[in-house]
Amino acid sequence: MADPTLADIERALERAADLEPGNAVAVLRTARHDIRKLASDPDIDADRRQALETRLEQRLREVSERDAYDGGLRSAINPNEDDAL
Repeated sequence: MADPTLADIERALERAADLEPGNAVAVLRTARHDIRKLASDPDIDADRRQALETRLEQRLREVSERDAYDGGLRSAINPNEDDAL
């Protein structure tokens, strides 16, 4: 497998927007791992890489928080289901 590029990571970030939360988190975590591997690459634009890493972290938090909130909301609406509190 070829080393990831910033363009690959940007595509992963865009693709995650169309996925269910669980799948989006997996894609974003992989992208975060990939972008961290690029941190020591002198051929990578450090400012662009940092900005992309920041976007990834923000998106990962958004998806994770929304998924947690949706799970709690679902429990409150349907208390007879298995995921009820």
